[in-house]
Amino acid sequence: MLRYIKHHLDTISGVEIYPIISLLLFFIVFITMLIYVFKIPKSSIEEISNLPLDNDLKNNTHE
Repeated sequence: MLRYIKHHLDTISGVEIYPIISLLLFFIVFITMLIYVFKIPKSSIEEISNLPLDNDLKNNTHE
């Protein structure tokens, strides 16, 4: 099965650029997310982390 795929990929001209593009895209998204996570204010992180607990408190008060 792999030989079948590899043979067809070898016949396409310029196919060697696709793995490079996908690797660059992965690193760009990864680095962007790292920068975003490190720039979030601590208060926002605490608020987001308490969301599941706040939801449980709201549901318990209505019962």
